[in-house]
Amino acid sequence: MSNDEIDSLSPDTLHDAVTLTEPRRIPVAVNPVALVVTECITVTSAMRKHARWAHSSVAAILGGSSNKTPAIQKRDRAGQGIVGGTGEQEEAVPSRWGLRGKKGKSMQDNPLMSAFARLRNELKGCKDIRTFDTPSMLHPFLQVIRSSSTSAPITSLALIAITKFLSYNIVNRDSPRLPEAMQQLSSAITHCRFEASDSPADEIVLLRILKLMESMVSGQAGEVLGDESICEMMETGLSMCCQSRLSELLRRSAEIAMVSMCHVIFKRLKTLEIESPEELQKLDEELDSDDKPDGPKMDPTTNGESEGAPTKVEEPQQPSSSEKGEGDTDSNAPNPDRSTLDLPGTIVPEQAPVEIKPYSLPSIRELFRVLVDLLDPHDRLHTDTMRVMALRIVDVALEVAGPSIANHPSLANLAKDTLCRHLFQLVRAENMAILNESLRVAGTLLATCRNVLKLQQELYLSYLVACLFPRVEIPIEPGIEPSLYEGVPQAPSLVKPAPQQTPGSGRATPVPVKDRQKLGLEGGARKPDAREAMIENLGALVRIPSFMAELYVNYDCETDRMDVCLDIIGLLSRNAFPDSATWSTVNVPPLCLDALLGFVQSIADRLDDEPVTEGYPSAEALREQRSRKNIIIRGATKFNASPKGGIAFLASQGIIENPDDPKSIVQILQGTSRVDKTVLGEFISKRGNEPILQAFIAQFDFASLRVDEALRRLLNTFRLPGESALIERIVTEFSAQYFQQVGSGDVANTDALFILCYAIIMLNTDQHNPNMKGNKRMAVEDFARNLRGVNDGKDFDPEYLKSIYESIKTREIILPEEHETRNAYDHAWKELLLKTQSTSDLVICDTNIFDADMFAATWKPIIATLSYVFMSATDDAVFSRVVTGFDQCAQIAAKYQLTDALDRIISCLAYISTLAPDIPPSTSLNTEVQVEKKSVMVSETAVRFGRDGRAQLATVVLFQVIKGSEASIRDGWNHLIHIMVNLFVNSLIPPYFLSFQKTLALPPIPLQSPAQIIDRVERPADTGIFSALSSYVSSFANDEPPEPSDQEIEYTLCTVDTVKECHFEDILANISQLPLDSLRSLLMSLLEQIPEDGSPRVIVVKPELPSTVTPRTNGNKVKLNRPVYDPSLVFVLELATVLALRDDETVQELAKDVADALSTVIKDAAKLHPVLIARCVYYLLSLLKASNACDHDFIRAPVLLHTFSKFDEELLKQCASPLLKGLADCLKGPNGLRVELASSPDFWAILNKLQRVPEAAGDVFQLVEDLTTSSLPGVTADNYEAAIALLNEFATTAQVGARQEQLYDQAVRRGKAPKPKKPESDEIVVRGSTAMTIVFQMTNRVANFIEQSHLETTEAWTAYWSPILKTLTHQCLNPCREIRQQAFGALQRTLLSNELASEDHQEWTAIFSEVLFPLITQLLKPEVYQSDPLGMSETRVRAATLLSKVFLHYLTLLSETDDLLDLWLKIITIMDRLINSGQGDNLEEAVSENLKNMLLVLSSGGYLVPPDEKPEKEELWNETWKRINRFLPNFLAELFPEEAKKPKGERKGKDGGAKEKESEKAVTEDNQDEEKAGSEEETEA
Repeated sequence: MSNDEIDSLSPDTLHDAVTLTEPRRIPVAVNPVALVVTECITVTSAMRKHARWAHSSVAAILGGSSNKTPAIQKRDRAGQGIVGGTGEQEEAVPSRWGLRGKKGKSMQDNPLMSAFARLRNELKGCKDIRTFDTPSMLHPFLQVIRSSSTSAPITSLALIAITKFLSYNIVNRDSPRLPEAMQQLSSAITHCRFEASDSPADEIVLLRILKLMESMVSGQAGEVLGDESICEMMETGLSMCCQSRLSELLRRSAEIAMVSMCHVIFKRLKTLEIESPEELQKLDEELDSDDKPDGPKMDPTTNGESEGAPTKVEEPQQPSSSEKGEGDTDSNAPNPDRSTLDLPGTIVPEQAPVEIKPYSLPSIRELFRVLVDLLDPHDRLHTDTMRVMALRIVDVALEVAGPSIANHPSLANLAKDTLCRHLFQLVRAENMAILNESLRVAGTLLATCRNVLKLQQELYLSYLVACLFPRVEIPIEPGIEPSLYEGVPQAPSLVKPAPQQTPGSGRATPVPVKDRQKLGLEGGARKPDAREAMIENLGALVRIPSFMAELYVNYDCETDRMDVCLDIIGLLSRNAFPDSATWSTVNVPPLCLDALLGFVQSIADRLDDEPVTEGYPSAEALREQRSRKNIIIRGATKFNASPKGGIAFLASQGIIENPDDPKSIVQILQGTSRVDKTVLGEFISKRGNEPILQAFIAQFDFASLRVDEALRRLLNTFRLPGESALIERIVTEFSAQYFQQVGSGDVANTDALFILCYAIIMLNTDQHNPNMKGNKRMAVEDFARNLRGVNDGKDFDPEYLKSIYESIKTREIILPEEHETRNAYDHAWKELLLKTQSTSDLVICDTNIFDADMFAATWKPIIATLSYVFMSATDDAVFSRVVTGFDQCAQIAAKYQLTDALDRIISCLAYISTLAPDIPPSTSLNTEVQVEKKSVMVSETAVRFGRDGRAQLATVVLFQVIKGSEASIRDGWNHLIHIMVNLFVNSLIPPYFLSFQKTLALPPIPLQSPAQIIDRVERPADTGIFSALSSYVSSFANDEPPEPSDQEIEYTLCTVDTVKECHFEDILANISQLPLDSLRSLLMSLLEQIPEDGSPRVIVVKPELPSTVTPRTNGNKVKLNRPVYDPSLVFVLELATVLALRDDETVQELAKDVADALSTVIKDAAKLHPVLIARCVYYLLSLLKASNACDHDFIRAPVLLHTFSKFDEELLKQCASPLLKGLADCLKGPNGLRVELASSPDFWAILNKLQRVPEAAGDVFQLVEDLTTSSLPGVTADNYEAAIALLNEFATTAQVGARQEQLYDQAVRRGKAPKPKKPESDEIVVRGSTAMTIVFQMTNRVANFIEQSHLETTEAWTAYWSPILKTLTHQCLNPCREIRQQAFGALQRTLLSNELASEDHQEWTAIFSEVLFPLITQLLKPEVYQSDPLGMSETRVRAATLLSKVFLHYLTLLSETDDLLDLWLKIITIMDRLINSGQGDNLEEAVSENLKNMLLVLSSGGYLVPPDEKPEKEELWNETWKRINRFLPNFLAELFPEEAKKPKGERKGKDGGAKEKESEKAVTEDNQDEEKAGSEEETEA
């Protein structure tokens, strides 16, 4: 199992995994023991070939020792190894090893050789290498490695052997005494010595050492290495990396090995956190509390110049200074503080074995410390190459264990202080290698440890902002509206003012700006490559999902922190503009855009996450905190301009609780760094502000501070004024409070303290005034001399004054921002570290609860940038990303109800789409073209849009963005409505609302007719250029638009396809479901499109609608006084009406505004096109119905009807269809509305006018029929007469049927087949017939009307019977036989009805004088007779019969009146006229029979009797026969033969002659009156 696999395991399974891997089989094919022996032979064989070991003994070859009891070898003082070298060889080996000397003595082998022999001898009895003692097995090889007498190849062989042992698991976790062996091995390889030869061979040894160290640390045995071993190896590795005399390849190899080993070492930190967290915490506390811990130390050699430390892995020819310093002249003497290795067989006192603990936090911390120290930019021993190497290793450490480093104070404090201090200075380097690596490390550091680096992160990011924020205005690009990129900041949110050059404390002249830029206190000018690297670094941070939210919460919402989040978004936005490439690189704009889009992406990805609030500050509290911060910023700005004004403002906003309390004022002034320190100093020292000065100084704790230190702390918060009186006040108050806190120590009283403070201020000026020469500056003696005897008559302590002098001389008392050289950064850093003690850790925001506020604060520059890039981009990849960005911004805005953001997105995309101009293009040249069985409207808009790919994409994106987000749109509706109207008037979207068809029963909104229609299919192929030219000339001559080209048609088709992709039907469907607040915004936007004066927005001279589609005759001669049709206004009004009618809630809340707007339009009816007015009429009636259904009275039916009735006849005719539809709908609505409409005189007046319009008559009749026949209330006593009159009109209109009847009669007479009736005339006759039926049915309701009436009985009879009777009478004269007969039948039934007459009054007798007599009189007129000669004869007969029946029916009632005689005489006269009308025998016979019946009934009833029987009836008898005898002289003899036989004189009586004359005269007058009345009635009819 690899280390990575183990690392990926959970804590619970980690130990199990290690346990399972313990009993490993040794993975080697040969016998392990034999392998070790072979390696021994290999090394000794190589040694024997060396001149130094050429005479080894036989024992060295055979594997045994030459002496059974070896003598004790001479040891060095430290007892750590064999003393070798030339001197030893001369003493111990005077001749060849293993042979007899000249004197015959036995020679002993070299210890290196004998150690291998001893190991081979011990291995002879070993069966399992895993049981063999590990230190003993490694000892000979380690001796070779440490020996300076071996050559590089021999040392390499020893290193190879040990590497094999580790690689083949011969040395593994189960090996005996493994920790001691690993410690000895690490000590050996870190103190390796060998004879120098050629450089490549030497470096191979070093490479093998690197490989072996890497295997040790990364392998199984690495877990048992101790802290000291780790430090030694890391020190060795770093030394190789840093020594410039080594080859580049070796140093790079060392760096790679160090990276690998550091990866393992720092990863162990995470393992320790799991395995032994308590022990780790204890170590952490010990290391953090001890300033100089006693643990392992590292001091890597850099270029061989390190002092006081051994030189690792170095040839003996170059012993280090430390080795010489140990007092040992032997170049092979190892470091006494290192290994404790003993050779086997040596006699030494036994020592208890020391337990070797696996390495832990001490070595890790030491390694981290050394790496961080290498980054010190001011250490001249460290080259940039070394710093780059250290940066790479630190980066790996942070990548592996960054969060763990932050969790342990001993490591975190290194990161907070030393690492950040060095790193943030390296970021300011001009060397690109240093810059790139330091930026990378800074990014990794903030990505992993930022929770403990709150102020450090702010410092770093503010520096990047200062470097990268261009102070250049965005250039105006042709074709790009500047309003598109409004919101992109031109500078960071808070730019601190430059220090004022006012003489005062310390320096009089601040550091010049250029010098300050060098110090890194300001961004200054960075090279283009550096800017690009910084942008990349910043982009990587921005793409961390929670990073920007953390900036917003921890900085932007904290009072005294910078708006880091806003500034970063601002600089990314500004640098995303193409012009930023001029001061950076061409890669910077896309990098910034990518970072911005990454920021948006991170918010979008969290949209659907469940909000997590636990452990986080309240979003509402942060909102208030940010608001407070903005107020303080404004207050500080005002304070810097006018302190009193600033304090008054802060008090008015509640920031200063009590402006009369100095403590409240001081608390705010000291709590913000945004106050100008010069202004602050002058303010608190001003006369009258003594309480504020006192409260200000009282905030400081001067205890345990020397007077100059206390003064320095005070003057760090404000600039000392230049005026002496002001300085005196400050010094006086300071002296009093300092003396009060510190008491009398070195200073006797406040007076002495006052003088001392002044002296310190003068000393500060003297020592640091750049205009003074060095020899003229004050010495310590001068300083003391000036203060002689002022300490209450005594001198100050000389040491006290000297310490003050040295402090001032070394460090100037000056404002922090005015420090120069390195002191500036050091001082700023100390201030920062001081602040970190009271600053809380950074809140990691792994939640989405702050996204809404963060996006609300940052959307303006983002959307502005996206818009600008969209307008200027040419690459498809850029378009794709920007489209995604717009979509995600819209989703975020909709989710969090950020209506301003969504409206801005819509505004920008609408502008780019080119479809929402303030003044739409003219549609006068629109041409309809038939292409491929499709009709396409070629227009200026369609052609222009079709050739603009960017506009098409913007349009699709726009509607993709708003789809589903409609509820969050507010002002954006204005742009969307402009787009929809523009597309609508150019026939690019359907002229109806698919989702709303059920709402309005109207046909689609008509558009203006195209200027011409061209059918491309029927056109012959072009014959050439002359054909095209002639076509153009012809069109010009006829004032027609030129025929569209193929390219224009193609553009139009492209536009059609694009619009189809927008899915308007889905948008409209969503609109129909909008909540009320959103709908109100849409409705207000719609109503804003209506011109205030009612005139159309765009005057386009076009043919009126409807019109036949023909080429224009002459467009210049169209009547200009004719109202122009504007379909866009209809579109807007119809959509507004539909939305207002959606449901009861919308009717209640929105319909009134729509109704008012429509009423305004209607008032200007004379100025507007009839189509518009007609549809407005219907909209108003629809709103009227809905308002009554919901019990709202914002629109009144009588007022509306009165307005309609005032239309002129032509307009009313053109409004007929929608008006009647609307009225019909209203009548089907609530009963109250139905009654209100039917009771209005204007209602019937309108119907009467429209009844004359043939196209509207049918609809009018349906309304009347519904009102008169439905069970619902309709006809009342008030409108009864109007309804009858209207029905009479319909019946009268039916006279057109007479012509068909007469033609039919003629055809029958001629024996020809009759022609079928025209359907329309048949329909009119049916309506007339139905009207007659309804009129007759109304007679059943007359009695109820009379009962309900408040009129007198006589008046009521006339009011309710007379209209029906007159109508029926009138229709009895109708030329149409069918109507006439139906009317006659109805009249007869009505006249003979029992409800008609009454004994209570005589009004009913008018049925004779006003109905029957005028009827017969009219029938007798020739013109009436000629209207239907065949039918009128029969009608006359029926009229005579009816008269007879009615008279006889009411005879009894008539006899009770005084009018019987007159009425009877008029009837006789009528009969006379009928007989003498010349019609023929039929009429004469019928009249005679009717007259005979009447005479007989009168006679039998005792009304007509001879005078001799009833003298009182004499007048009736005489007048009757006198008149009858004129036209029927034989009638008396026929009916009353007895009376006829009597003499004439007897029949007449005494006064017969005179009376006869009078009667004849009266008859004549009556006939004349009747004829005159009949003529007048005919004229009226």
